Amino acid sequence: MSEFHGKNVLVTGASSGIGWHTAKKFAEAGANVVAHYRNNREGAETLRPFGVKGLVQCDLATSAGIPPLEKAVESHLAGRVDILVNNAGSLVKRKIIAEMDEELWDLVMNVNLKSVFLVTRAFLPGMLARKSGAIVNVASIAGRHGGGGGAVAYATTKGALITFTKGLAKECATSGVRVNAVNPGVIVTPFHDQFSTPAMMETFRGMIPMARHGWPEEVADGILYLASPRATYITGECIEINGGQLVD
Repeated sequence: MSEFHGKNVLVTGASSGIGWHTAKKFAEAGANVVAHYRNNREGAETLRPFGVKGLVQCDLATSAGIPPLEKAVESHLAGRVDILVNNAGSLVKRKIIAEMDEELWDLVMNVNLKSVFLVTRAFLPGMLARKSGAIVNVASIAGRHGGGGGAVAYATTKGALITFTKGLAKECATSGVRVNAVNPGVIVTPFHDQFSTPAMMETFRGMIPMARHGWPEEVADGILYLASPRATYITGECIEINGGQLVD
């Protein structure tokens, strides 16, 4: 029997890339999965053949996005989330700080950081009441080294998410709820198709000791490990998945 058989999993930002592969792997491992998406319904629909229980569309950048998420969890997971993967986020737009307006700054903060707070606040109380649960946040190597050109705002949110992970892990340490994160490096996903040119990707590759970009499946494997019974003594950890680009 799979280690995730019967577990209820919510993955945000699951219509492509890391989130899509994470939802797929959980479903294939026997979990009951609800996959969230914002705009890309077509991508989210491709998860159905793998056994994902439900799809839910909403914008998590504001609290208005939470009720639809809660309704989907009630409908497909009987209201219980055992594993929460906070993956939804976006660079939004490459823009240097000198040229960035307040509206764009706030949007990046809300999409990448406030959304994690809102979703976690919605489902953490249930975990605490059951004295069981795992939260895995998807941060980024950008949160460690400041990001590439025009990505300061995005990097700021990911650095804050790393801190959020550590702080929340301490809050929950005696409750049976573990909180961890993964920090992906340069991963081949639609994120980079949208925000990075081929020349930029080649430059990034030259910075990686393994001399290749990563694959979303490799990040998803790290997420599943942190959520699994094999990681029961790991909390407050941020696993670097970057091919050696950043080594502590």
